[in-house]
Amino acid sequence: MEQTNQSDMAGTLKAAVSDILGVIEQDREREIITRRFGLFDRKETLEQIGELLGITRERVRQLEKAILIRLKIASEANKIPSVHEAERNLIRHLSEKGRVARIQDIAADMFGKEATPQQRAHIAFLAELSPNISVVSENDDYFHSIGIKDHADEKKIKSNVEEIVKTIKQHGEPIGIEELHGKLSHEHPDHVRALASTSKKLASLKDQWGLVKWPTVNPKNIRDKIYVILAENGKPMHFSDIAKAIKKSDFKRKDVTTQAIHNELIKDKRFVLIGRGIYALDSWGYSKGTVADIISDVLKKAGEPLHRDEIVKRVLKSRQVKETTILLNLQSKPQFKRVSKATYQLQEA
Repeated sequence: MEQTNQSDMAGTLKAAVSDILGVIEQDREREIITRRFGLFDRKETLEQIGELLGITRERVRQLEKAILIRLKIASEANKIPSVHEAERNLIRHLSEKGRVARIQDIAADMFGKEATPQQRAHIAFLAELSPNISVVSENDDYFHSIGIKDHADEKKIKSNVEEIVKTIKQHGEPIGIEELHGKLSHEHPDHVRALASTSKKLASLKDQWGLVKWPTVNPKNIRDKIYVILAENGKPMHFSDIAKAIKKSDFKRKDVTTQAIHNELIKDKRFVLIGRGIYALDSWGYSKGTVADIISDVLKKAGEPLHRDEIVKRVLKSRQVKETTILLNLQSKPQFKRVSKATYQLQEA
């Protein structure tokens, strides 16, 4: 059934695009529009089209602008009825997605994850001519997006997004969508999520939103992904379990080998080996060093002799090792001195 709906949707959009192109009388103008929007093939630049048609880049820009104005007027006058049918479909999907969305997300919603570049181009083209849809052009700060004009025009969408970016910056760390919604004045968390998704300044992971440069919401390399997995788990993990967790994660790229994970764990100071193949975050209070180093730290902090059972207890808080390993170190290392039955202190220098 879903496949039938997708097929109907594709047919509706194609019919609308065909009807629009049929309104354009001159072949040259039709060529400009189809190539600029990538309606049948890849999108082309003003320069590429100018070279093909033997006119300047500026002339192509002028013609494109004039053609679009004429088409918008025809659309608003209901001279291209299929545009209104396509517009209704777009608005319905936008309503379900929080009133605004990236073109690629609307295409995935309408046609599935395998939406083609042409299907995305058809959506973008029809949105450009739809009287009741706002278009946010792609630039360094925004993804190519569309919204329901009754709720916000392009200027208002951008204003709302910048407010969200500012709020997240002030918060200083990733924030859940419910909490973020509580700091703003939008009707529903879905509206906040939809607006945030149009910004190139923001990223999210499991609905935690933050700045795109924050690795906890936008992990770009293996080390960042390891950090996110350990932080989410909240307790030490074996490197093979970390590799499995990455493969099951929502990360964009998760095709990593167990050996690569182990190599990165060894290199990064944020990760502390606390047992055989078991790693923790240094922010949890763990520190690097041998079992003997940990025993020394325990005795230094105590400032007095400790019973071996207490030493074992304290060492096990920062190392996942066998008790026998700790006792063997106590008995065999010269830096530890037994001062009474089963009680040890540091050997004086």
